[in-house]
Amino acid sequence: MAGKNIKVDVILGQGMSLMGKADSNHWVAMDGPADFGGSSAGTRPIELFLMGVVGCTSMDVISILQKKRVPYTDFKAQATTEREDKHPKVFKSVNIHFQIFGNGIKEKDVARAIELSSEKYCAASAMLKKSLPVTTSYEIIES
Repeated sequence: MAGKNIKVDVILGQGMSLMGKADSNHWVAMDGPADFGGSSAGTRPIELFLMGVVGCTSMDVISILQKKRVPYTDFKAQATTEREDKHPKVFKSVNIHFQIFGNGIKEKDVARAIELSSEKYCAASAMLKKSLPVTTSYEIIES
């Protein structure tokens, strides 16, 4: 999808429930909490935003590890963020923590894959970095 424009459609369900679909043609449910008129029937949009950033960089890291023939057996990534107390409650910072599982994994390969994603390939984290600090961390877990 590189170099293409992206179109997203969002439609209203009931209350605050929304359904979103982009060019990939997959629907995603979004909703708010009860105290905001929602019924918690879907992921919060701000959560999807953060998941998108982690998903983007994770796909890059996985692809780079595969190209380097790194013998990983599993992969996990987790983002944590601190938000402002007052509206619009923007993120103050984000950390993306990667866990790479396997035996014989070289630290330099993991560090380089994360660096390439962070500095060169992931459009989502590049956009986010223009607004706030985005850091990464990782651990290699022998399995």
